[in-house]
Amino acid sequence: MKKTIGISVFVLLFFGLALYLLIFHSDIYLTFLDRKRLAALVKSYGSFSPLIFVALQIFQVLFAPIPGEVTGFIGGFLYGNFFGVLYSTIGLGLGSWLAFVFARWAGQPLVERIVSYKMIQRFDYLMAHQGTWIAFLLFLVPGFPKDYLCYILGLGHMDLRTFLIISTVGRFLGTLLLTIQGDLVRDKNYLVLGIVIGLSLLGLLIAYLLRGRLETHFKKHRRHGIHFKIKNPKDKG
Repeated sequence: MKKTIGISVFVLLFFGLALYLLIFHSDIYLTFLDRKRLAALVKSYGSFSPLIFVALQIFQVLFAPIPGEVTGFIGGFLYGNFFGVLYSTIGLGLGSWLAFVFARWAGQPLVERIVSYKMIQRFDYLMAHQGTWIAFLLFLVPGFPKDYLCYILGLGHMDLRTFLIISTVGRFLGTLLLTIQGDLVRDKNYLVLGIVIGLSLLGLLIAYLLRGRLETHFKKHRRHGIHFKIKNPKDKG
């Protein structure tokens, strides 16, 4: 287990350095926020473009300089529904895995450089053994900070295999919807695109309206499960 974590941390640091050099020592930072420019950049690598796309999905999970909605859409636009979902799932899965093992290796002090203490405190009930089903629902429901959840869950008791299953399956619906949208734009099927976007927005609206109630309901599990004691950075000693 320690060997696996060590390898994972090395890969994470490698990707982190590569991302830093790519973004801050080049002129493509704004490209990450422009859907067309980003798609053109990925496509310019030819046969290697799937690898570049998978790397982008990994980066957007770990460091979030790239909106996940943009990369998911680009997957469908460049590769169609099947390969778009496949490449996105690989990238999101690897990114989620790296975030989880980094949190497990580094601990809360280092994780707080990426995820705020308030965010960790907000979802600390997920760190108990009993939080598996709840975590899956949060990955499934639109509007929740899924990338942050990977780090937060890494601080808790959940085993890696369970995490990979719930994060991959939970992300699938959102990945599929974004990929379909990209594919429809490529085919200029704007009528169906409008319907898909409308349904997606309706789902987001419902999730947003029920968000507070869901979290309140989930937090009740603290009283019945194992509560993970997080450390307040303001506390001394």
